[in-house]
Amino acid sequence: MQERTPVQRLRITFAKRGALKFIGHLDLAKTWERILRRAQLALAYTQGFNAHPRLQLASPLPLGITSECELLDIWLERAESLEGLAERLMAVSPPDLPILKIEEVPLRAPALQTVVESAVFRITPRADSAPEAVAGMAERVAALLAQPHILRTRREKAYDLKPLIRSLQIGADGALYADLYSTSSGTGRPDELLEALGYQVVDFDVQRVALRLRAAPSDVAAPDEAPLAEDDAL
Repeated sequence: MQERTPVQRLRITFAKRGALKFIGHLDLAKTWERILRRAQLALAYTQGFNAHPRLQLASPLPLGITSECELLDIWLERAESLEGLAERLMAVSPPDLPILKIEEVPLRAPALQTVVESAVFRITPRADSAPEAVAGMAERVAALLAQPHILRTRREKAYDLKPLIRSLQIGADGALYADLYSTSSGTGRPDELLEALGYQVVDFDVQRVALRLRAAPSDVAAPDEAPLAEDDAL
């Protein structure tokens, strides 16, 4: 395939709701590729023998979690007007994948995966959970944060959850808001946080409500391709 220089980079903010919470990271990327093709956007391609559309998702979302803040960057060979573009894409999208915002970003801005600093999760008891199964949230949070280390095991490897917690507090709505670091050096997971608090994950609904991006130098080019890591089940 003949290489063409991208002329536009768009950042799509979208929600992942309903049954789509059970779709993994790789399948979500494939879903977006189909949507963009159906909408007849002129996608730019990576270089090499196995060329594929240039798109990047910000951060894997564990299975079973919904989101109101997912980010997708796409590169186009033909510039598109932003007016009416969201409606055009949603016309060929699954109903549980609404687009919340589309904006243009610099072509050579850093890759999304490299600028995600943390993710905020809203954790609420399920309506069908027994009261005793979800009781004592404030006391458990205080006790957990008072610990110097929170030792956990992931993929048979020990790690400390404590430095991966940016903040942990109960909001005015009674939900637990967990701001967990999501970087190349470590990622905090809400399921492992709930287990550290002594809860069963099945007793709670978890939703990602914000992705915090760090400021990055504007002259750092995004790579042609960033690996998509399949997420683990929640």
